[in-house]
Amino acid sequence: MQDDWATFGADLHLDLRGTRLRAGLMDALREAVRSGRLAPGTRLPSSRQLAADLGVARNTVADAYAELVAEGWLTARQGSGTRVARRAAPRPAPGAEAAAAAGEGGRSPAPPAPPAGPTPGGSAWRVARRRTSPPAYDLRSGTPDLASFPRAAWLKAYRRALATAPNEAFGYGDPRGRQELRTALAEYLARARGVHARPERIVICSGFAHGLMLIGRALRGRGARAVGVESYGLGPHAGLLRDAGLATPPLPFDERGTRVEELTSLAPDAVLLTAAHQFPLGGALPPDRRTAVVDWARATGGHVLEDDYDGEFRYDRQPVGALQGLDPERVVYLGTASKSLAPGLRLAWMVLPESLVDEVVAAKGAVVDWMCGTPDQLAFADFLATGAHDRHVRAMRLRYRHRRDQLVAALADRAPGIRVGGIAAGLHAVLSLPPGTEAAALRSAAWHGLAVQGLGHFRHPQARRTLEGLVVGYGTPPDSAWQGALQALCRVLEGVDTARSPEDA
Repeated sequence: MQDDWATFGADLHLDLRGTRLRAGLMDALREAVRSGRLAPGTRLPSSRQLAADLGVARNTVADAYAELVAEGWLTARQGSGTRVARRAAPRPAPGAEAAAAAGEGGRSPAPPAPPAGPTPGGSAWRVARRRTSPPAYDLRSGTPDLASFPRAAWLKAYRRALATAPNEAFGYGDPRGRQELRTALAEYLARARGVHARPERIVICSGFAHGLMLIGRALRGRGARAVGVESYGLGPHAGLLRDAGLATPPLPFDERGTRVEELTSLAPDAVLLTAAHQFPLGGALPPDRRTAVVDWARATGGHVLEDDYDGEFRYDRQPVGALQGLDPERVVYLGTASKSLAPGLRLAWMVLPESLVDEVVAAKGAVVDWMCGTPDQLAFADFLATGAHDRHVRAMRLRYRHRRDQLVAALADRAPGIRVGGIAAGLHAVLSLPPGTEAAALRSAAWHGLAVQGLGHFRHPQARRTLEGLVVGYGTPPDSAWQGALQALCRVLEGVDTARSPEDA
């Protein structure tokens, strides 16, 4: 490898004397990747080895590697070394792309258009290439840090569950789910979220969407016609309700959150809310509005569907308890292990009013393939009962809070005009943008190899008010990619912040 790299240096004609050593080395490495001489996935020599080969200080090579990792040219993982990023691709020879196209169709293609606004340099081909390559960094919301899944603790729980499970546990069983898990959840939810639950009112689901589908069918079977939803939320959730035959009119909002008083004029049969931490805008429903929505449900016979998707992760004050505690007979509580553990477990639950239990259980029992796996249910019951879940959540709360603080500090330093909101809880932040800049910011993010979502992605088509911003999930990247993702985001927002007019500042 050392001889190969000496040859590589000679092929590039690396003469670093009298130049800025780190900048010269970075330029040479970029060009080697861009031209294809270093193929995607190629492992580079250690910083010590390359420094010796080139006759430069080791820190020079280490700093160059770190900067190229942040830019997305290289990747670095412990135990795997530094490699050329998979998204990198060689640049075609001048005229080759046009010649190939002419041979196929007789005409040269139009040159690719760069993203709106200034770009960080480079040819039009490089702009197009970056926009179509897989992202180097993922800051989309909705997924926790999967690398932190507690494999050892979960394996212990799984082994204990399998060792003690009765034979009948491996049959079809109760459509509500295993009694062991429903009992453990009733205790946990009462203690951690203020939910009034009895095991017989809990139904285990294969994810939140499964639970919402079941409750939608039950409501439609009762003659319901509409479920009010938030103006900004997850479109697929509203889609599941529409698939059940229910209209989904959006509720307006203001600086205090969803305006639940509008339920009187909209007159839906139920309402879907993320009351403890609105997704994606990030606020908690104020106490007076929490009371008002429950009063509305009591007065009209309606139901509140409470999506408590990340209630465990609150950082700056005491947790906001579940809305369900105000009236267990009018609120359907839906929770999930997708944020506290991992979405791949497919474990979620509903705590139902007594009047809805039989209908939902009948709907779930009619679809045997939607039964949740017994071993996972028993393992999760053990995980809850032994305190392993509490310990994991506490550790992850500290981890996510640290990341959130790093995000806020980096933006305050490099893009101080960008307002950061929705950070008191959860796994994402909302970065408010000036009107008319969201689309350009998303194009710039794609150019930098950054996957991120705009607020427009979550807007209900009939919402009366439009906001612009980025929804940044800071739980998703593994530790090895977090700093690179943060630097890429700052570069995107520096451009937006610089482009603001004085009256926007």
